Amino acid sequence: MQRQRRLAQVVSLVVIGACASASPVHAQNCPELIGQLPGSAIYVAVSGNYAYLVGEDQQMVVADVSDPSTPLVVGQMVLPDPPEGIAIWGSHAYVAHADGLSVIDIGVPSAPVQVGYLDTPDYALDVAAADGYAYVAYGDPTLTEGGLRVIDVSTPSAPFEVGFAATPAPAFNLTASRGYAFITQPGGPLAGLSIIDVSTPSAPVAVGFWNTPGVAWDVAVSGGYAYVVGIDDLRVIDVTTPSNPVEVGSANIPSLSWGIAVSTGIAYVAWADDFSAPAGLRAFDVTWPPAPVEVGSYDTPGEQLDVTVADGHVFLTSDGGGLYIFDGCGLFADGFESGDTSAWSATVP
Repeated sequence: MQRQRRLAQVVSLVVIGACASASPVHAQNCPELIGQLPGSAIYVAVSGNYAYLVGEDQQMVVADVSDPSTPLVVGQMVLPDPPEGIAIWGSHAYVAHADGLSVIDIGVPSAPVQVGYLDTPDYALDVAAADGYAYVAYGDPTLTEGGLRVIDVSTPSAPFEVGFAATPAPAFNLTASRGYAFITQPGGPLAGLSIIDVSTPSAPVAVGFWNTPGVAWDVAVSGGYAYVVGIDDLRVIDVTTPSNPVEVGSANIPSLSWGIAVSTGIAYVAWADDFSAPAGLRAFDVTWPPAPVEVGSYDTPGEQLDVTVADGHVFLTSDGGGLYIFDGCGLFADGFESGDTSAWSATVP
């Protein structure tokens, strides 16, 4: 995989003990596998009844997941370069590549078509999208510099950069939430989470940074907290004051974790086989953020790379197994499952 090859030199091992706490009752067999689409997929975004998958074969596959137990391929197209991330906003998909950003019209899911492209001077490693802008995490080829590029995509056929902000180290993954971009830097002395104010897209400003002792691969934001995964840990960072992020909790994950998504008080972590633990999906109750508690897991073959949540279902990609679809770990406070269905892969409401 492109990212792994570029960042193979990042080696770090952090073991953090997780605090134990009482947890609400969860569904049994959580998470429960309910559907699978064979193939090879790296990144996934879900919008409405469709999942959009991209992989190293440079294909974008559109799958109808209205019946999650029977996902069905309905469209596909060839990408100009191997992908590094995908986001959906409105009727367009935005795919980050090592050399730029593709804008793809998905108004007709069965016939996706590229309508715009922007070359970027550095590696584009991930993308989020909202309100007519695409936010691209980037790093230079020597992995010594990085940051955020803000791209105006209000005219999909003619995307153009309107602003940028540097991060202390090469950026890797990001999410956008309420006027801020949250960006991970994977390793080295400046590994951690950068927070950038993007409320003025033409003048993004770095306002906060939290240095994690180990690798920081991916981030999700929910309820005033950023959830960061890397090697062997899930870290919970209070970002209610973006200029002063503070780590408030953590949990041990005995493997390398590539992706995370959070919905209805559950953090879903995609983790890879590191020869000491199998690959698959882990679920953590984070209703009390200072003390995440693992409530379930599911082992899968291959290397799990990305995860998102939509309509109460969890979508997990695998370079060996394609797309896995799970029922989420709903909370049962009075015998009924909670059901926030608003989460998606690139932007956390």
